Amino acid sequence: MKYLTEFRDAEKVKILARQIERTIIKPWVIMEICGGQTHAIIRYGLDQLLPNKLELVHGPGCPVCVTSLELIDRALYIASLPNVIFTSYGDMLRVPGSNQDLFSVRASGGDVRIVYSPLDAIKLAQQNSGNEVVFFAIGFETTAPANAMSILQARELGLNNFSVLVSQVRVPPAIKLILGSEGNRVQGFLAAGHVCTVMGYWEYPEISKRFSVPMAVTGFEPVDILQGILMVVQQLESGRCEVDNAYPRLVTYEGNQAAQEVIHTVFETCNQNWRGIGMISDSGWQLREEFAFFDAAQRFQITELKTAESPLCIAGEILQGKKKPFECTQFGLTCTPESPLGATMVSSEGACAAYYRYRNLP
Repeated sequence: MKYLTEFRDAEKVKILARQIERTIIKPWVIMEICGGQTHAIIRYGLDQLLPNKLELVHGPGCPVCVTSLELIDRALYIASLPNVIFTSYGDMLRVPGSNQDLFSVRASGGDVRIVYSPLDAIKLAQQNSGNEVVFFAIGFETTAPANAMSILQARELGLNNFSVLVSQVRVPPAIKLILGSEGNRVQGFLAAGHVCTVMGYWEYPEISKRFSVPMAVTGFEPVDILQGILMVVQQLESGRCEVDNAYPRLVTYEGNQAAQEVIHTVFETCNQNWRGIGMISDSGWQLREEFAFFDAAQRFQITELKTAESPLCIAGEILQGKKKPFECTQFGLTCTPESPLGATMVSSEGACAAYYRYRNLP
């Protein structure tokens, strides 16, 4: 269990918590950008170990949660078509669209299948030449290399019945939006270790300097997260604004150059609509023109989509760190993982799902 048990060591966690308590003098607000970090914080009760002066707020680091409602509705439309095998990760099947979800489409006869990799969808396309196979390519920078590789492989294999519905989003533009928004409370950031494993953290020093906000790249185990929090608190108390790396066993400044090359071969940056937040400039990736043949949005032309969010859902405010899940009047009542009003209650990285699962709130 090397590289796992030592990062869940209770004694090390207590030592770090005491170091944070001894270091902090002023009240501070720190945001963890990643939903995986949110789940670890709530699961292990890390926020309850921290001094009252330190508040952790949760960011939009859940790709399932920020996939736009329009794109979800587009997915529902495509999945309902005859002779289409629609593939996606398990989390996406319960995400509510305007009127239904992918589970409902499957229950109504649509061929919707859970896959664990885009390569699974490639195999389905090879095995079902008479069907259109669509893969819902969602995720942050972490999933982009594999999704890009599936496009390259489909082209090499000459698969004319394979396409992807793309919802690739980028973290740095979202951080800029949050820090530059009116009424922003975030004074420090925990950057996502898996994103930085792929992309490095060379984009972050400019953001830290521009907004005078210290950052630390962290992993997903209790020791990783508390080490990152300590680094940020030390910077805040000393008046520094830099980017520390609390995840050096996997993250380098430059990142994975080979993975980045694959991404930029297939994708180009675009403006992206984030569910609950809105349009963020240069925050997405779309297929380059030479790969447009594999774009499901172009292959299945949809002229009119009328989207409608639940007026009771406050997921947008939760994704921006403005509110906590338990502040929602519908939390655990009309909104549960079995019957969600918003995506933050569905995903394994959603903040609402974390509080529902681990906090046993009334």
